[in-house]
Amino acid sequence: MKAVNEKDIEITKELFEFIEKSPTAFHAVEQMKNRLDKEGYQQLLEGKKWELQSKEKYYVIRNGSAIIAFRIPETKPQGFQIMASHSDSPTFRIKENPEMKVEQAYVKLNVEKYGGMLCAPWFDRPLSVAGRVIIKEGNRLVSKLVSIDRDLLMIPNLAIHMNRDANNNYQYNVQKDMLPLFSMSGEEGEFAQMIADEAGVEKEQIIGNDLYLYNRQNGSIWGANQEFLSIGRLDDLQCAFASLKGFLQAETKNSIPVHCVYDNEEVGSETKQGAASTFLYDTLYRINESLEGNDSDYHRLLASSFMVSADNAHAVHPNYADKACPTNRPLLNEGVVIKISANQKYTTDGMAFAVFKQICEKANVPTQVFHNRSDILGGSTLGNISGNQVAVNSVDIGLPQLAMHSPYETAGIKDTGYLVEAAKTFFETSCVETEYGVYELQ
Repeated sequence: MKAVNEKDIEITKELFEFIEKSPTAFHAVEQMKNRLDKEGYQQLLEGKKWELQSKEKYYVIRNGSAIIAFRIPETKPQGFQIMASHSDSPTFRIKENPEMKVEQAYVKLNVEKYGGMLCAPWFDRPLSVAGRVIIKEGNRLVSKLVSIDRDLLMIPNLAIHMNRDANNNYQYNVQKDMLPLFSMSGEEGEFAQMIADEAGVEKEQIIGNDLYLYNRQNGSIWGANQEFLSIGRLDDLQCAFASLKGFLQAETKNSIPVHCVYDNEEVGSETKQGAASTFLYDTLYRINESLEGNDSDYHRLLASSFMVSADNAHAVHPNYADKACPTNRPLLNEGVVIKISANQKYTTDGMAFAVFKQICEKANVPTQVFHNRSDILGGSTLGNISGNQVAVNSVDIGLPQLAMHSPYETAGIKDTGYLVEAAKTFFETSCVETEYGVYELQ
């Protein structure tokens, strides 16, 4: 591994700031919106007519938790260069009427799982609540983000003396074991009042909400040579952050660069703002339409388009090296991981592999390969789901990490910078189909 340098430290601190200000998918998209606004991008509304101009910059948001940003080149575009990631991470959602009294003393909150998390690391660490509330203002319903920025909750473990099986493959019951402690003998409605105070409205004005737990622990750079970083929600905010940073640094050339961040990947993507939705299709189609293209033009653009599905990958685990493929074993700090699956859980095929490998070589970025062990079935990701709506050549990639789906995950300090450079080069490249079986990188 190359020595850690100040640039690695700097970009990691920037990543930490982004993640710490993004306790939920809504906040992550708000962070990206703010950055795009600062860079002069114009927000489009799906319910309004789009009148796009060459050399201009735009973004569109769906549900407050998914975002697509793009730029129009000066000349007629050759295709779309799309990098897709996701804004959500496994956590717990606060149920309606959440307050539960126990023994006329404790008040805990009723929650349910969102996504497939590792349960054990959620115990005995400071937590809080963030999300959005829907406020009634006259005849308008207005979304507002909230985040209680202090240690508010904790899920206390049961002492080993009372659960001798705690270290023996204990099966956690979310309804019993995973409810966070909120207060001692609080008044009924105290939680709702706290959320209203945070939103700066009367409690009666809030008529809907999407509220989640989040881990309060800040990011940490650690290791003998400061080679590791740890923080919550690395999967997949690390890729979303790197995609946006590379997107903003890239020069617009012959294709339309598209930074796409979906929501709800952790629960299957089958929502109006997920990868299985029409969000990307609708956006790309309307771009073509606004540029006075017809259906034939749209399909021509897709034929010379390329998608990078960016969702973090499993590094070889120091204590479970036998869980990795015998010959494809990604390591932290060794570069971007290209993911391959014979059953097409990942979209990468030989051509897509070659295209992305060439892009990374041009960017001077090292790459690695991930296959699951042949006797272990892996999960799916954004690329194959999104491909049902927008069928383009696609590669699945990610950054290597440990403890995926823990509330505190670990990665290598150099890899964020690698993906930023790869993304920048990708967005500046066109992948043009010149003849059958032949693609040219321009």
